[in-house]
Amino acid sequence: MSSPKTFLCISNYFKGNAFLTALKKQGNRVFLVTTEQLRDKPWAFEYIDEIFYMPGQDLDWDMDLLLKGVGGLMKDHKIEAIIALDDYDVEKAAFLRENLRIPGMGQTTGRYFRDKLAMRMRAKDAGIRVPAFSPLFNNEEINQFADTVSPPWVLKPRSEASAHGIIKVHSKEDLWKHIHELGENRVYYLVEQFKPGDVFHADGLQIDGKILFVTVSRYLATPMEISQGGGIFRSANIKYGSEDDKAIKKMNEQIMKAFGLKHGASHTEFIKNREDGKIYFLETASRVGGAHLAEMVEAATDINLWQEWAKIEDAIAKNEKYKLPKVGKNYAGIILTLSKYQHPDLSTFDDPEVCFRVPLDYHAGLIVRSAKQERVMELLDNYSERFATDLSASADAPEVKKFH
Repeated sequence: MSSPKTFLCISNYFKGNAFLTALKKQGNRVFLVTTEQLRDKPWAFEYIDEIFYMPGQDLDWDMDLLLKGVGGLMKDHKIEAIIALDDYDVEKAAFLRENLRIPGMGQTTGRYFRDKLAMRMRAKDAGIRVPAFSPLFNNEEINQFADTVSPPWVLKPRSEASAHGIIKVHSKEDLWKHIHELGENRVYYLVEQFKPGDVFHADGLQIDGKILFVTVSRYLATPMEISQGGGIFRSANIKYGSEDDKAIKKMNEQIMKAFGLKHGASHTEFIKNREDGKIYFLETASRVGGAHLAEMVEAATDINLWQEWAKIEDAIAKNEKYKLPKVGKNYAGIILTLSKYQHPDLSTFDDPEVCFRVPLDYHAGLIVRSAKQERVMELLDNYSERFATDLSASADAPEVKKFH
C-alpha cells in the first residue's frame, strides 16, 4: 500500500463531508481550511486531522494571511494536493498552488471555472455555441452589442456562484441605466442575450483529461427562476441515450478539453433554446453540483460524486490507477424548497420511491428514484403541488441567495 499523502481542503460553505471522509479512509492526512462562521457546523471531525478557521467568508479572506498560514503548516507537513470544495474556493486554491508550487489547477485555468466572462470567451474561441455576450469594459462595444443583438438581455456577475444577482433588461435605455448604477463595479459584470428554454446540467468525473462518468439532468425550475422569484427547485436526470443526452455529453466533452480540466468533478450547465432548438453552453464549475444534486445523481447512477472525486485525488497523489464503480441506470429527481417550518413534517410523503430527505433547517426536500422516468416525473409534479400548498416559505421568509 502506498504511503499516506497530505491533502489541504478549502471550503467556504458547509459541504464535502463525504469527500473528507473518503479521503481519510484512503489512509491520508486531511486538513481543512474554512471560515470562522462555520466553526459550529457538524463537520466530519473524526475524519479530519485538523481544521483551521479564517475570518471572513467567500471573497473576503486575506489571501496574504492564508498563504502565510499554509506556508507555516508546510514547515512540518508536505502538502501533496490542495482541493477546492466550493466555487468561491477555486481561486484561493489556485493562488496557493501557484505560490507554493503544488501540482493542480493554476490561476489561468481556474478562471475558466469561476469567471463567466472567461468561460464565454474560451468557449467561443473553441467553437462552442454560447449566447451572444459582451464585457462591460468599453462603451462602444456595449452600444454595438445593444444595437445588433435583440433583447431581452441579462446582466450577470462574472464570479457569483449562483443565479443570484442577475438582472434582466429589455431595452438599451434600461441596460445603460443599470450599468450606470453599477458604477465602477461594472467591470465585474457582463451582458448576454437571454435565451428562453430548458436548462440542463451535466455532472461528471474525470482523470488525466478523460471523462470517466457524466450524467445529464434537466432543471424543472431553473436556478434563475428560484433565485429571483422563489418557489420550488426541481431537477431530474433525462432519458439515457436521448438526442439531448448525446448532444449535451458531446458539448460537455468539448468544454472540458477546451478549459483544461485534468481531473476531479465538474458541474456544467446548458440551455436548449426554445426558438431554434439548439443547445448553448451557459457555465461550468470544477466541483460537485450543489442543492443536493450529488445525492440525486447517486440515486440514479449509484455513483457518489464526492467519494469518487476523493478517490481520484487519492489515486493522482499516489500515482495509482483509479477504477470507477459500476454505473447504474435508474432515474431520480429532487424537489427542494425553503420551508416555513424549521423541521417540516414530510412523513406523509411515504411513497416507496422516496430515498433521501434533505436534512436542513427551514428546507423541505426529497429525492425519489425509480426504474421509470415517467414515475419520477409523476411524483415530482405531485409533490410540487403539495409543497406549494403546505410547506413552502412565504415571501417574507429569510432570504437565501443560493441552494448548496
